[in-house]
Amino acid sequence: MSALSSLSSQSVRKRASIKNLPVNLFGSVMGIAGLSIAWRIAGHEFGASPLISDIVGAFAVIVFLVLSAGYLVKGARYPAAVAGEFQHPIAGNFFGTIAIGILLLSTVVAPLSQTLSEVVWTIGTLATITLSFIFTSRLLQGEIDAAHAVPAWLIPGVATLDIAVAGGTMPMPWAHEVNLFGIAVGAMVALLFFTMIMSRLIHQEPLPAGMVPSMIILIAPFEVGFLAYTNFTQHIDTFAGLLFYFGLFVFAILSFRVFRGGIPFASGWWAVSFPMAALTIASLKYSMFVQSWPLTVIAILLLTILSIAIVVLFVRTLHILFNGKLLAG
Repeated sequence: MSALSSLSSQSVRKRASIKNLPVNLFGSVMGIAGLSIAWRIAGHEFGASPLISDIVGAFAVIVFLVLSAGYLVKGARYPAAVAGEFQHPIAGNFFGTIAIGILLLSTVVAPLSQTLSEVVWTIGTLATITLSFIFTSRLLQGEIDAAHAVPAWLIPGVATLDIAVAGGTMPMPWAHEVNLFGIAVGAMVALLFFTMIMSRLIHQEPLPAGMVPSMIILIAPFEVGFLAYTNFTQHIDTFAGLLFYFGLFVFAILSFRVFRGGIPFASGWWAVSFPMAALTIASLKYSMFVQSWPLTVIAILLLTILSIAIVVLFVRTLHILFNGKLLAG
């Protein structure tokens, strides 16, 4: 039995190849960067050490650089694999995680250098708008299978909201209009896609087990919308509160469907990280505004859950990397 197990393990490792590096793994950059931003806000509200945010932020940068190097190697050695992933009606949407990750990293590096932050944000903005245009245009070609209306659709479409999330206070004279453009596109696309995805989830067969974690993405339009709106307007009002509370309500419902046994771990689980980070950041900001102890408790609880989730996701990702399953064909 031991020999057979060893042989099986060796077989898995033989099949492991950079060709199989999944683009959805860039969702880890989004989640880790979001955790860094959340701890930065927690430092302002609860006096948490800024060192926590700095360490997590540095880790997010390292993960992005490692994944970028890996994916560039994949593109150079297996361009057909990258093209196939980009053209895939579901997997292709995760290319949006690269652009969003860059946008979030612009916020992470801001304390280090404002100039670097502006450069990174500009690159992320261009990438985000380009991908949003490409993937939204692709849907207008017609004859799209209704079963492909999945939560991942929201990634490149709603990504433009993250332009304002990361750049709501950018000082460049043109940044104001770009942020406004990002909010306009993201809000309208979110309204359309959310409706289509909910219709698919209600009227058609359930998502495959491997795609169930991506259901948490459904809270993103509301919590990322909250952050984009409040960062752009620089105030919190009733409309912002409505966005926050509905996102919290959706998260409560989806949690019972996603965080349960029977769903195997894979890189797709990172899809839960940034929506949860956006909810946590929104909760921290809203609790600071309302100054109500129940909201403060919710914010602390969400920050704790997010921190634990990121650690668990990272450890389990390392596990499937070292046993060969992450890059297996």
